[in-house]
Amino acid sequence: MANFLQKLLDTVGGKLATAATQAVKKAAGTKTYTFPALPQTVEEMKALPEAALTDCYAVAALTVVSLLRYETDPDACFAMLGFLKGPEPLSNLEKQNIQDRLAGKTYKPRSFFAGATPQNNYTPTAPYTIHVASNSYSFDNEGWATLWLKSGGGDNERPVKLRKKPSTGQWFLNEIQYLSDIRLPVAEDKWA
Repeated sequence: MANFLQKLLDTVGGKLATAATQAVKKAAGTKTYTFPALPQTVEEMKALPEAALTDCYAVAALTVVSLLRYETDPDACFAMLGFLKGPEPLSNLEKQNIQDRLAGKTYKPRSFFAGATPQNNYTPTAPYTIHVASNSYSFDNEGWATLWLKSGGGDNERPVKLRKKPSTGQWFLNEIQYLSDIRLPVAEDKWA
């Protein structure tokens, strides 16, 4: 009887472990977005297929694309981010945070594109490619997503939070959490 119960427990435990592993694999993944050219205005962004905002991964990628505009046109950057924020406007506090994080470090958004590294001064390769990842915890809360972006100048992936509007099925930017410091580009690193 003891052997039978142990075999039953081993079988059930094994099936549960397999199911748990499969659930984690389903929840975790990476999507890649490629842009032949980067939008310069909010109108150009709205013309992109990703701007339907029905895919949270695409919204995360568009957030990086928006921040890239800060270097040459902060107003265009804020207009794009405002579009991605949806029903909640981009606050003055959020604008100030972006200004503070990118002051003298406008290379940070470029670092999230494929091919951009400190060695090439964060110059991405064209076409412009962004990888957006999720993990087993990304969708823990209904209507919310925490997705992850890899910087060519950082050791760990960095998060961005999004929120879904149930009435439209669209995802909107909630919080940019990936603008912390990264390695300096070679051109700015006095120790390189």
